[in-house]
Amino acid sequence: APTAPAAPLPLLPLPGFPLVRPGDDLAAHILDACRRSQLRPQENDIFVLAQKIVSKAEGRLVHLNEVVPSAAARALAARSGKDARLCELILQESREVLRVRPGLIIVEHRLGFVCANAGIDRSNVAADQNEDEWALLLPEAPDRSAARLRTALEAAAGVRLGVLIIDSHGRAWRNGTVGVTIGLSGLPALVDERGWTDLFGYTLKHTLVGVADELAAAASLMMGQAAEGRPVVHVRGFPYPLDDGKLPDLLRPREKDLFR
Repeated sequence: APTAPAAPLPLLPLPGFPLVRPGDDLAAHILDACRRSQLRPQENDIFVLAQKIVSKAEGRLVHLNEVVPSAAARALAARSGKDARLCELILQESREVLRVRPGLIIVEHRLGFVCANAGIDRSNVAADQNEDEWALLLPEAPDRSAARLRTALEAAAGVRLGVLIIDSHGRAWRNGTVGVTIGLSGLPALVDERGWTDLFGYTLKHTLVGVADELAAAASLMMGQAAEGRPVVHVRGFPYPLDDGKLPDLLRPREKDLFR
């Protein structure tokens, strides 16, 4: 049976990455950061990006003063204690509200995954004195964003690459947030190990490994969550063949979701 290769897996945050603004060319920023680090992309390297810089480059910033809350948003605000304008954005970005308690709204995002507050962020969003009045939505189509960025990077570098876009999500059954994949291109989302054998010859029957999320968690550890300013991580030595996975590969169908 095949096995995952045993080799080093270095993860290098690209230093000196600039603050990203709407309309910025992320591929150009990444390539500039590589040059400053004297890093030449090689075949099968992967770039992991924090969702924030993708959303900012794509202009997904919303000023709350421009949001008019609906009656449903005002009702959700009364239940959650959140700003009604933010609740309106959460509803617009969601398929369904699943749980509400003071300070927390859990939804099924329109992209298909379950997360808090529809993934809308208000930290490290705007570099002005009114940061609290800005909200940052997730990318409209993160797989498409990853594919577009991968195409630009490969054209410039002349090698095959992978791109992963990640966000920090909580989990229903454990404390703490972890990095998870919300968009990818050029690498597998899952590796199917059914049919492989373990150390004692037992044949694996149910093992699907979420390799994209495993890499997302490792890269998130390198990025940090506060003022580190390290939104892009370069990865070399990913221990599986590159493939073209998609976000839906990672999403459990509703009929198999025992927590819902």
